[in-house]
Amino acid sequence: MTPAQGTSTTAHKKAQSTAHRTSRKTTRAKADVSAKTAATAVPQKAATSTAKQTKPLGHVTFVGVGPGDPALLTLAGRDVLANADAVVVEGPEHDAFLTYCRPGVEVVDGSGAEGSRALRVAARARLVVKTAKSAANVVRLLTGDPFTFSSGAEEAAACKKAGIGFNVVPGVSEVSAVPTYAGIPLTMKGDREVTVVDLAENKLDLTRLQPKQTLVLLNASEVLKDTVAALVEAGFDASTPVAATVCGTTTSQTSVVGTLETIVTDLRAAKVTGEAVIVVGAVVEQREALSWFETKPLFGWRILVPRTKDQAGPLMDRLRRYGAMPEEVPTISVEPPRNPQQMDKAIRGLVEGRYEWVAFTSVNAVKAVREKFDEYGLDARAFSGLKIAAVGDKTAEAIGAWGIRPDLVPSGEQSAAGLVEDWPPFDEVLDPINRVFLPRADIATETLVAGLTDLGWEVDDVTAYRTVRAAPPPAPTREAIKSGKFDAVVFTSSSTVRNLVGIAGKPHASTVIGVIGPATLKTAEEHGLRVDAMAETPSVEELADALARFGADRRDTMVEAGEPVTRPSERRSGSRRKS
Repeated sequence: MTPAQGTSTTAHKKAQSTAHRTSRKTTRAKADVSAKTAATAVPQKAATSTAKQTKPLGHVTFVGVGPGDPALLTLAGRDVLANADAVVVEGPEHDAFLTYCRPGVEVVDGSGAEGSRALRVAARARLVVKTAKSAANVVRLLTGDPFTFSSGAEEAAACKKAGIGFNVVPGVSEVSAVPTYAGIPLTMKGDREVTVVDLAENKLDLTRLQPKQTLVLLNASEVLKDTVAALVEAGFDASTPVAATVCGTTTSQTSVVGTLETIVTDLRAAKVTGEAVIVVGAVVEQREALSWFETKPLFGWRILVPRTKDQAGPLMDRLRRYGAMPEEVPTISVEPPRNPQQMDKAIRGLVEGRYEWVAFTSVNAVKAVREKFDEYGLDARAFSGLKIAAVGDKTAEAIGAWGIRPDLVPSGEQSAAGLVEDWPPFDEVLDPINRVFLPRADIATETLVAGLTDLGWEVDDVTAYRTVRAAPPPAPTREAIKSGKFDAVVFTSSSTVRNLVGIAGKPHASTVIGVIGPATLKTAEEHGLRVDAMAETPSVEELADALARFGADRRDTMVEAGEPVTRPSERRSGSRRKS
């Protein structure tokens, strides 16, 4: 091969290589363009496909919650609320029902609608539809029954128009519930015809009504004078019995009874205001014999419950059952001990077999030990071989929730003294260990320690928790306590007595005092308080029962004396209560 030929061959190879590289670049560029085009095209197709799909709409359940008493919510309504993603309410009066919802449920306030009824209904219907478009399972709460003198029907029609499915859970209507709570049957033998008239917006022709029937009038308070005149003109006798009930089915319920001729004046004299459910007819005469709600032993009583916040529930519920209006004021805060080492050492000793007995003197003590067990990864098996004592039934229940049955609960007085009475003395033959673990509050009395020591036991008295005085209540509450605006105060421990007096002062002389047991009675008397009712056994339920018995006796005494039945706050004496 000649040099010229070699040069030519080399140039040719270079040209071929350059052309090949150019071809590969062109191919890659075309591939990149195709890839970009495809990448751009795919989302566009997906977007087009998504745009064609209709987002699934939610479902609405209209739930009637009754006219006021939260206990009138049906089981079906409760179950629906438990599965709700969003709840549409009309105001604070529906807050009580949100406790049945799961955490994180969306709460939509529908109380802001204003204007005429038609405008309000339309606004709420739009809100319900809007909520259903963003939440899968919507519950719409309505006072009373959704389809009885309510806006449920119009709102359901709006859902239907928007393509949203709906269910209806009937509720107790104020038409029947309020008269029933007032002790007035709407039908009786000889009185079988009932007409319900809603005077909310439209002027109705009342001349067509038959005088012999029972009438239930709604939204009549503002036009009552004209309505009464129209009924008399329609042939109703002016002496026809009438009952007007405001705040029906709640502990604020008030009923005024009169006749068509007097009811307007009677309401004014009683200073009763607000929208009322009004019953007209002979059935009103049955109220005197059948009134059951407003004659409850503590009906309308404003009762102060000084207690730790997490333990007020059962007592508050029991008082409401008797018709009271309890108000909880925190006086004690339960806190861990300042030095946890003592409890840590005691728990280790318990596991290592250092003790023969564990004595629980309160629910809080059980809770404190259980929290320590959780901290160490222990469970009830750590009590194996130990004897367990509980100061009373409530403490025994707390231990029972742990799967343990106490070996000793006082047979008599459920207190530290009662526990000592039944505690067996130490026996060197029968008892291999003479030590007792006593977890309790930092301010507990020495009664149990002294009693067990006298019986030959060695007691590890361990501070399991501290009771700290809470901050003073707001000024209006303090003033109400001192001036007698509370009808009663119930004390659940000696510390609640000391702390309430310390942060708010002594209750007024007119205020009824209830205590949970002898120790609390003694503390109350030491603070110059006269105790009116004491629980037969130390439980909050029995405390409420004891106060109710006192209230019933007080009411009976007034009725027998021909006096009007009043609450303690309405009959004040001028001096402080003394023992």
